[in-house]
Amino acid sequence: MSDWIHGLHPILMAVVIFAATWLATAAIYAIVMRLAIGDRVRDFMAVTPALLPPLGIIFGILVAFLASQAWGDVERARTTVNREASALRSVVLLSSGFPGDAGERLKGLVRRQIEEARTIEWPAMAKGSLTLTMVPGALADAVQVVMALPTEGSGQVAAQREIVVALETALDARRQRILLSQAQLNMVKWISLMIQAACTLAAIAMVHCENRRATRLAMGLFSTAIAVCILLIVAHDRPFSGPNAVDPSPLLQVQP
Repeated sequence: MSDWIHGLHPILMAVVIFAATWLATAAIYAIVMRLAIGDRVRDFMAVTPALLPPLGIIFGILVAFLASQAWGDVERARTTVNREASALRSVVLLSSGFPGDAGERLKGLVRRQIEEARTIEWPAMAKGSLTLTMVPGALADAVQVVMALPTEGSGQVAAQREIVVALETALDARRQRILLSQAQLNMVKWISLMIQAACTLAAIAMVHCENRRATRLAMGLFSTAIAVCILLIVAHDRPFSGPNAVDPSPLLQVQP
């Protein structure tokens, strides 16, 4: 699906999708009606109405398959961002166990990482351009700071170990959200869905070609259902862009 449509306002996105679906339906109707002359009328009417339920079922299965992938990616993205936020929150809390500049420096690095995620990484993820080659400098510096911390007593040793684990968790969660930002339904799946929808609409037109008013009503109803399904899938196709995009609010809530 084209990048520009994901950046549209939900209402404008709905208008575009419904208009495109209805135009495609009108084109299929015009083609079938133009062909339904002479002996071809009898040929079209010979297409059994029993063909419509299987076509509708196959279309429904395709919609369920694509929607499951899209919604699953969004939920995994939310879970990953929450896990990253939780790990950074642990770093902030545990850094209080190291008085002086060390603890404040750790908090400053966490603050910097969250700010860079909000201002740099999120816009890049929305475009699908952020890759794993971009190293999170703040988190890398935080790991070095923690490893160089002088520890006194078992409490600080345990805190140091837990901070390292939390930073590793944050790094892993960041890697996962970057990979999820590149997730989307590929063109083969979209083409398969469109072809199935077109076949079903053409079959409806053939079955009812003798009664054009009934044909328009049936095709109008089914094309509206098609547009609703496409709108739902497109709105969730990319986890970090579109009207239902995952935002960095969990990270901002734990920012020191």
